[in-house]
Amino acid sequence: MDRNRVEGAAKQVKGSVRETLGKVTGNRTTQAKGAAEKLTGKVQSKVGQFADAVRARVKR
Repeated sequence: MDRNRVEGAAKQVKGSVRETLGKVTGNRTTQAKGAAEKLTGKVQSKVGQFADAVRARVKR
């Protein structure tokens, strides 16, 4: 498993927590930062998936 997939998943969780915290407290800045971090994590995870797929194809 690619390192980017693991880090991306961690960022998604952290972003979700921050986004929820922002919603609960009514802090739009925290909520927006959480959503942005969650999106960054999704992109990083997709990059890791792509890298894994390329490695799998090369191994064949």
